[in-house]
Amino acid sequence: MAGGTWAETKVDVSGTKLHVARAGKGKPVVILHHETGTPDRLPFYDALAEKYDVLVPHHPGYSKSERPDWLRSVRDIAIIYRGLLSDLKLKDAALVGLGFGGWIAAEMAIMAPADVSRLVLVGAMGLKPPQGDILDLAITGYIDYARAGFHDQAAFDRVYTSEPSVDQLEMWDICREMSFRIAWKPYMYSQTMRHLLGAARAPALIVWGDDDKVVPLSAGKVYAEELPNARLEIVKGSGHCVDMEQPEKLAKLVTDFIA
Repeated sequence: MAGGTWAETKVDVSGTKLHVARAGKGKPVVILHHETGTPDRLPFYDALAEKYDVLVPHHPGYSKSERPDWLRSVRDIAIIYRGLLSDLKLKDAALVGLGFGGWIAAEMAIMAPADVSRLVLVGAMGLKPPQGDILDLAITGYIDYARAGFHDQAAFDRVYTSEPSVDQLEMWDICREMSFRIAWKPYMYSQTMRHLLGAARAPALIVWGDDDKVVPLSAGKVYAEELPNARLEIVKGSGHCVDMEQPEKLAKLVTDFIA
């Protein structure tokens, strides 16, 4: 497999066992997954693991990580992940945040500005879009929501098949319920983070699909404006899930940026 062998471990942070997949070697790159959870393997993950020491933790309460009953905010997750990096003795990591994971990555970047080497946000939540609204999970069935992340439905079928398994449906439902716990009011954005983005010091790459039906591009433009050292890249022919729909394109953007 490209990127070498993936090792899967459980790491206890703040009393919560996090599922962490890891492969490759070199500079540490932490990928923070979507609000829909993450498949075990994706070509995008493998492509980065060919060049870097890649870690894919599952957010607490999502996918294969334990759910802490006390967890109530995205900032809580960011603090847990800062603890994870500290316990693993990973310094100057690059953060790649996908969708909901982008919100977490942005929180981490402003929380510890000197300890993030590069910040990549792909269709990131976390800001109230000046134009348009973030797609509402509460009024969108979880299959329809997952499909809405793709410009080309054939790309969805390649990742999840045309008829996702019962296990996948259950996982989407678990992830949706967890999102409601921690990002419901206001829905999928922070009322304060925009004012704190100026504290970030890492160079930032903001990536958006040109057909993102989940998070309006207007939010990406705000990230590019408010982060001190940021640029915006639009990926043509892609929806919200650029990592799954255009993995080679995104991997090249990320590796060129980190290099």
